[in-house]
Amino acid sequence: MNDIREWKIPKWPFLLGNALLLGFAYLIVWKSPHPISKWEILACFASAVIGAGLGVLPFLLDYRAVGTAIQVNALGAVADRIQDLEKLAAQIGTATNQWETVQAQAEKTAAGARQMADKMGAEVREFSQFMQKMNDNEKTALRLEVEKMHRGEAEWLQMLVRVFDHIFALHAAAARSGQPQLAEQITHFQNGCRDTVRRIGLTPFTAEPGEAFDATRHQVPQVPGSKTEPPEGAVVAETIGSGYTFQGKLLRPAFVRLRGANVPSSAPPAPSASAEPPAQESENELPLGSPD
Repeated sequence: MNDIREWKIPKWPFLLGNALLLGFAYLIVWKSPHPISKWEILACFASAVIGAGLGVLPFLLDYRAVGTAIQVNALGAVADRIQDLEKLAAQIGTATNQWETVQAQAEKTAAGARQMADKMGAEVREFSQFMQKMNDNEKTALRLEVEKMHRGEAEWLQMLVRVFDHIFALHAAAARSGQPQLAEQITHFQNGCRDTVRRIGLTPFTAEPGEAFDATRHQVPQVPGSKTEPPEGAVVAETIGSGYTFQGKLLRPAFVRLRGANVPSSAPPAPSASAEPPAQESENELPLGSPD
């Protein structure tokens, strides 16, 4: 913006002219004979009016000059704003072109990303199906292996139980043989074998003579074709076949002879391949038959 002080008009010439005209009017009044004539009054009045006009004229000119300067400055500011608007319009046009380019690139990128996502989704589905199939195959193989291990464990426990039934029968025979040294040796042998299998969880147990009959831990030999239940308050006379627990679970109750029962005690009952296994408490409990 132009400085407004550059537009001001010097006032001293006008003020000087105003003073001279007023002095001229005063001189007319002072030198003219009184009463003053009409023409002298008109001259004095004209001098005063012209002097006043000269005194006011520079201020009027300054006012107009300042107004003109303000208009010029306003027009210049408007022109500057118009130029700025043209520059801004040019920048907006450039930005619009760039935005269109960026939008086109973004659409291409989005299309590529969608294709990549679809491809990745298809690969993930194929991989999931493959892993599911592998998992099913592994589960089937593991299930077969576990079933095989359970069958092997059942056969292994059945074999151990039969071996310990024979050892129990050998111990009973040695006890009835009347040879204390032989009976003691067989007893040590049986206890050593039992201590060995206790490390893997197989625990043989017997019923003490005089112990009350417990249907959950004891059973009596049955005559083929008949099934009798022991009377209430029955008392165990002796154990004729060991019972077994495996890892805290009952595998087979002990075979006992009750007091007053007409059951020969010379030998334990013969093994029965068709004997019903005891009820299993869980799927890991293995059925075992009667003792040898």
